[in-house]
Amino acid sequence: MKKIVVSNLIQSKRLDGYIVENTDLSRSEIQRLIKDERVLVNEKKVTKASFAVNNGDVILVDEEMERDVGVEAENIPLNIVYEDDDFLVVDKPKGMVVHPAVGNPRGTLANAVLYHCNGKVSKLGGEDRPGIVHRLDKDTSGLIIVAKNDKVHDLFTEMLKNHEIKKTYIALVRGNIPEDEATVDMPIGRSKSDRKKMAVDRDGKNAVTHFKVLKRIVTDNGEYTLLEVNLETGRTHQIRVHMAEIRHPVVGDEVYSNGKNEFCIKGQALHAYKLDFIHPITKKEMHIESELPDWYKLID
Repeated sequence: MKKIVVSNLIQSKRLDGYIVENTDLSRSEIQRLIKDERVLVNEKKVTKASFAVNNGDVILVDEEMERDVGVEAENIPLNIVYEDDDFLVVDKPKGMVVHPAVGNPRGTLANAVLYHCNGKVSKLGGEDRPGIVHRLDKDTSGLIIVAKNDKVHDLFTEMLKNHEIKKTYIALVRGNIPEDEATVDMPIGRSKSDRKKMAVDRDGKNAVTHFKVLKRIVTDNGEYTLLEVNLETGRTHQIRVHMAEIRHPVVGDEVYSNGKNEFCIKGQALHAYKLDFIHPITKKEMHIESELPDWYKLID
C-alpha cells in the first residue's frame, strides 16, 4: 500500500492525475485501481478518477494489481463457439488467465485472441486486453465475448451496463439449499482485511445474484447443491462471494472456501455456460451455449 500526502497544490487536482505524478503507475492502471476500489482518500473509498484532491488529503493506493505488460500474439488453440465479422465468443478453459499480468505474460486468452484475429480486435479495453468485453476468473471456465472493433466493444459495454446481456452459470456449492429459487442482494466491495479479496460490504457496489436449484446431491461425506445462476450485476467474484456469504461456498474455491471436495475438482466448480443477448449490429436474438465442463459429468 503506497501512501501519498497531497501538497503544493495551488488549486484542487484530479485524483488520477495527482497519482500519475507521484507514482510510476500509468493513468490507465490508476483508473483501473480506482474502479476496483483500491484507492482511498482520507480512509474513504473513491470510485471516480475525476475526484478532486486538495492539500492535506491522504491518498492510499493498493499497487498489488496486474500491470499493463503488453500482449504478444501466440498460436494457442481456442474453442470458438461463435464468430462473425463483429465479435467472437470463446469457451475459456479452466486454468487459463484472461489477459497478461505480472507473472503471467504469456499463454493467456488475450494472447490467443490476438493471434486468431491477426491483431484486428478492439483496443478499448487497453493494450493488454485486446477485444476483451468481460472477464472470468482463471479457474472459472466458460463463455467470453471478444469484440473485433471499437464500435462493437462500446455497444457491448453499454449492453452490460444496462443488463442487456444475460449470463447464466452453473455452480456446485456445499450444503443443501432448501429453497428451489432465491436471490442474494448484497453489496460487494474490496475486503477491508485482505485487499486481494472481495467481500459483502454495505459501502460496496450493488450486487444481485439469482439462482435456482437443478439438483441436490447427498453423499457419504456431505451434501451439495447444483445451481443455475444468473447475474443481474457483474461484480468481481460475485457468485463466489455471495454463495460463501450465505454459507454455501462454491466447491473447490480456494479463496472463499477451503478448496477441498470429494469430487476432486481442480479449481472452483463454476462455469459460464450460456449467453443471451441481442446482436449489437444485426439485432438478431443470440442464444449461445457451451459444452458442460468435465466436473459436471462427475455428478450427473
